[in-house]
Amino acid sequence: MDFALKQQDEFSYIDEGEGEVLLLLHGLMGALSNWGDTVEEFRKDYRVIIPMLPIYDLPLITTGVKSISKYVHKFIKDLKLTNFIVVGNSLGGHVALIYVLAHPSAAQALVLTGSSGLYENAFGGTFPRRESYDFIKEKVEFTFYDPKTATKELVDDVFQTVNDRHKVVRILAMARSAIRHNMRKDLNRIHIPVGLIWGKDDKVTPPEVAVEFNELIPQSDLVWIDKCGHAPMMEQPEAFNKALRAFLTKLKK
Repeated sequence: MDFALKQQDEFSYIDEGEGEVLLLLHGLMGALSNWGDTVEEFRKDYRVIIPMLPIYDLPLITTGVKSISKYVHKFIKDLKLTNFIVVGNSLGGHVALIYVLAHPSAAQALVLTGSSGLYENAFGGTFPRRESYDFIKEKVEFTFYDPKTATKELVDDVFQTVNDRHKVVRILAMARSAIRHNMRKDLNRIHIPVGLIWGKDDKVTPPEVAVEFNELIPQSDLVWIDKCGHAPMMEQPEAFNKALRAFLTKLKK
């Protein structure tokens, strides 16, 4: 992904295209680049914005999903965004859920893909042993249906991250915060349209998680993507973009 990173006050973000805003939120081990194909597809018709979430920059004592949601709120106010559609993957989906519940009139719609908030089987149930590259490779591959999606570049990046003590303690704190902050009792209070785009072979947030989201969120639609794991926008970008566009088109009717 070769898009310019912009800076405004404390915020770093990608901002491409013009029109109605799509606000994309990445996951715990994710990056802005995870959304490359989504940006490429939708910047022709939308203003696509991706803030870099400060997962490794918050004080340890305040590292958690609520703090990230407050950061997103500050970002939205700083850029004066209104009536936008927020799209979240994994932890980004969890943050989006907290945000729309705290600010029910801000976003016009929400899209979740592989979102945490109910149950998440992070790294296959174990935190990675930092010294083992092969172990990290195996756990990154676990994220996808096709292990080949876990490129060497991606594995190298995760390996470097989990071998940085400053980052790894915040990853643990954020993961614990996500587990503590279960959204089950709050989801019936979401009254905007919600699109659920889910990998049918997601082992991190398995299909039953998507089904439960669909049952608990009043105005939600669930679309499955075959042969796809936890990050549909990376593994099956064409199918993900098609499902997202169908949801956005439905909003205009």
